[in-house]
Amino acid sequence: MQYFPIFVDLVNKPVLVIGGGEVASRKVAMLCEAQADVLVVSPTLSDELAMRLATGEIRYQQAEYHKSDIAGVWQVWATTDNRELNQRIHNDATAAKVLCNVVDSPEHCDFITPSIIDRGLLQVAISSGGAAPVLVRFLRELLETQLAANLPLIAQFSQQSRSYIKQCFETVDERRYFWERFFRHPSVANAQSLVQLQTVFEELLSADHNPIVPPVVVFYQQDPELLTLKALRLMQQAERVISTKHCPKMISDLCRRDANRSPVENTDQWLSIIEQFPTDRIVILATLDEPCNLSVLPANTQVLRCNGEAFTL
Repeated sequence: MQYFPIFVDLVNKPVLVIGGGEVASRKVAMLCEAQADVLVVSPTLSDELAMRLATGEIRYQQAEYHKSDIAGVWQVWATTDNRELNQRIHNDATAAKVLCNVVDSPEHCDFITPSIIDRGLLQVAISSGGAAPVLVRFLRELLETQLAANLPLIAQFSQQSRSYIKQCFETVDERRYFWERFFRHPSVANAQSLVQLQTVFEELLSADHNPIVPPVVVFYQQDPELLTLKALRLMQQAERVISTKHCPKMISDLCRRDANRSPVENTDQWLSIIEQFPTDRIVILATLDEPCNLSVLPANTQVLRCNGEAFTL
């Protein structure tokens, strides 16, 4: 992973943009949405930037770039069509220990901007590190069609209810489990108002908070694409993952990233871990290439095989 994914709070932070053309206009538009304190340094301004200056959205210094312009800023954007100047801007920013982005020059970028899907409080960012921009655009278009129109409403309700949920549940795991049940509730997917979401919210609060969830055994082969959609969904919901050291990383990485990991030497150790964590949603990764003793597992354990076969013990 060349670029570490991160969302940065730029509200009222000083950001320097060198260049006043169309490229600068696009970058400044994003920075203004993020409420950054934008200073544009350029001999001239595009019509769009001139309008932003007139409305007080940006500050403007009508001059050629000088390295002293970098002093005190959080970010630098070099958007000129002069490669030598852009290189000099990057060198000056590096010397000043300020992150710099040189447009259309990945080798001179300390950070890059991903393709973004904006749903109010919810933002989804996609990047290929500059390697395949057309693929990224395709994926964004695909995701745009999959994300529900009421996501801003759900995010708003979640934000205003967080403090109350902290009063109801002591641990992070309990709060996470509640929210996951809430977001998966059929009525939430179809909700069109905060009142409808509040009804589901109160219904789930009155339900059992810590039900015992049967474990799930997912049999895998070396090719992760052979995993069923149901297996992938349950792996993403796992709070604890049990596997042997022989389980390929590309398989275990498909499980929930922040799930607890419990490595075992053999299947006989499965039950002891399950008994230690009876309320965790446990996924056991198993392969037919190793001895597998399903008889040690409790009743109601779900078993998912690679061929789509599924049964309950």
